[in-house]
Amino acid sequence: MMNSSQRSSASLRGRKLVRHLTPWPTAIAAAAMVVACGGSDNNSGFFGFPSGGSSTTTTSGVVTGSYYRNAKVCIDTNNNGRCDSGELANTTDANGAFTLSGQGAVVAEIGTSSKRFDPTTSTETAVTQPLVFRAPAAANGVVSAITTELVALMDANGGNLAAARTALAARLGVSEAQLLADHNKITDAGIKTALQNEIDQAIERIAEAVAEAGAGGDVIAALRNRFALDQITNVVVIYAENRGFDNLYGLFPGANGIPGVNPTSLTKTPEPQKDFDGSTLPTLPPVWGGVTAAGQTTTITQAQTVGMPNQMFQIDADAGFYNTGTKIDQTIISRDLVHRFYNNQMQINGGKNDKFTAYSDAGGLSMGYYDGTKMKLWQVAKQYTLADNFFMGAFGGSFLNHQYLVCACAPLYPNADAASSPAKASISAIDTDGAGNFVRLTPAAGASTSVLNAAPTYLNDNTLTPKDAAGNFYAVNTMQPPYQPSGNAPATSDTSKLFADPTKANTLPAQTQATIGDLLTAKGLSWAWYGGAWKDTTAIATGSRVFPPAVPPAAQTPNFQFHHQPFNYYAAFDPSAHPDARAAHLKDFDADFLKDAAAGTLPAVSFYKPQGNLNQHAGYASVADGDAHIADVLAKLQASPQWKNMLVVVTYDENGGFYDHATVPKGDRWGPGTRIPALIVSPFAKKGFIDKTQYDTASTLRFITHRWSLPPLKGLVERDAALLKNGSRPMGDLTAALDFSQKP
Repeated sequence: MMNSSQRSSASLRGRKLVRHLTPWPTAIAAAAMVVACGGSDNNSGFFGFPSGGSSTTTTSGVVTGSYYRNAKVCIDTNNNGRCDSGELANTTDANGAFTLSGQGAVVAEIGTSSKRFDPTTSTETAVTQPLVFRAPAAANGVVSAITTELVALMDANGGNLAAARTALAARLGVSEAQLLADHNKITDAGIKTALQNEIDQAIERIAEAVAEAGAGGDVIAALRNRFALDQITNVVVIYAENRGFDNLYGLFPGANGIPGVNPTSLTKTPEPQKDFDGSTLPTLPPVWGGVTAAGQTTTITQAQTVGMPNQMFQIDADAGFYNTGTKIDQTIISRDLVHRFYNNQMQINGGKNDKFTAYSDAGGLSMGYYDGTKMKLWQVAKQYTLADNFFMGAFGGSFLNHQYLVCACAPLYPNADAASSPAKASISAIDTDGAGNFVRLTPAAGASTSVLNAAPTYLNDNTLTPKDAAGNFYAVNTMQPPYQPSGNAPATSDTSKLFADPTKANTLPAQTQATIGDLLTAKGLSWAWYGGAWKDTTAIATGSRVFPPAVPPAAQTPNFQFHHQPFNYYAAFDPSAHPDARAAHLKDFDADFLKDAAAGTLPAVSFYKPQGNLNQHAGYASVADGDAHIADVLAKLQASPQWKNMLVVVTYDENGGFYDHATVPKGDRWGPGTRIPALIVSPFAKKGFIDKTQYDTASTLRFITHRWSLPPLKGLVERDAALLKNGSRPMGDLTAALDFSQKP
């Protein structure tokens, strides 16, 4: 259950704390709850009142969720979701109360001059994003985010209030009477929390809908789109690897792409890359160690990359890489690039994105991009929706972003500095400013003073953060799961061979934070994480531990990554204590996913992680192999009996160290990080659409949370609060990419 502080934070969407006020007066609250006369449970009850109302009847109530002051309220006589000139209107008082002459459906326009008063905490907050609330005539005088959702469901079902009310009450786990009550007056803590959670999440969607509709736009259609989510019964998240948006989709027409190359880029002249000291580099640094991963016939050496111009360049240019004449097509595996928690922040450099080459171990390669028109997924993006304002949820690498995908959090390592801790040497050495804010990784003694001479080196760029003010250490770079399959073998004393050796410095202790899996399970909803090569790798990890080689040409092997399986870090899936939960939720791609998709038995929520050679990760996978594989998976999903009600999100865990020019919004201590690609594929996805809504990795969690009315994960609340505090918008929930007026 959320406490009042968490609830207040969750309600920060579109507003900021301004001052404390006195509690809501009980007598006035009772007087405000006047039931509107007339109304019924059918379409005529919602729309059937005479235009202009009646001079002898009134409609009274409150605009709540908590209470909105100075909101404009009217009888919506023309049913357009707006308070138009000539419609009977009033303004809510200090207690959110209103009285209108006449009866009918009610609209409340909540602008930036409005205030929201929370009687639980006795605080008033300013509204910074306009909202529109709607209520049917039979809403008992309550106009709220929940009644707005109810009306949107009615709009979608032909105007049947009874059906919409029954469905929404069942989804929230409340009675129909509680659904239309002033939730501030409900004494049952569980019911009140369920309603408050839904209100907070509904407000997020309403703010997006109003912004999308704009002044005079079709706000009813925009609202209906945000609340018709029950038409989606299956969500599938395909999680590929290590590509920035510019790296694959920088040439996409209409997208915010590569500056100076894509004419629709929002940035015409990005900051040139800088050296460690902030001076502009005369050329890009060499590609340290050469461009191509070992084990391939095509090679480009480090010496051949000296002197490249200080700008982005096409890796797979027909004329060849730089001036070598050697073509690096999308079947060639490039070398890997550093992609770690602190390094990514240093590359972003406060939003200028001008130190990608300085703080890369691959030098100039970080500025490279591909001609995406050669990809099969490019054609998918043209048919459905491409999000070009989608950021990786956390700074850095795959390990942390996989954790963020399932919990919107960073893993904890308790007492890492204890003398007995195997991880005591794994605490990163960083420099901070006077306020304790991160500045940089502490350079190693003798580190190069210019990236033109050598890649950067550090005193201790490791797996854990230093202890924070609360005494916590967090795992931010790759650590191994405590359960097999793990990169760490079982201890010699472990006869079960089910666990990783806990004495190893990089074995992460089992985690207990709430995950999206926990929320789905508590709601009685099915879900699974499907891993490519999961079954075979588990057998090897608990047996011979003779794994296939993880070196190029990796396309010939599964090349399984242990740290890409986030639920395997959680105590809820302990193979000894919880084998049933493990079997139910941690599954294999070949043995389970393909069969479930073909049979139409995929769970409500599915996560699919391709095996290494098919995930597009630089260093051991090519762009082409992963592109072909994911396109084939999409084709199989489109052939599934569940396709007509399915939403598929194809995205990437992080940027893989590749440069992207888009300014990263300032959030919390974990992210967001660099922009990455995301495709929204569904019968309901807008066709040929480029979605400009601000998203991050956890936007998939937001969609799942909103679709099934789950309580919000703490990290989602904290992320939005931080974004607002830093002058940015909260993250969207993917609904801007959908159009439910389309028929499957």
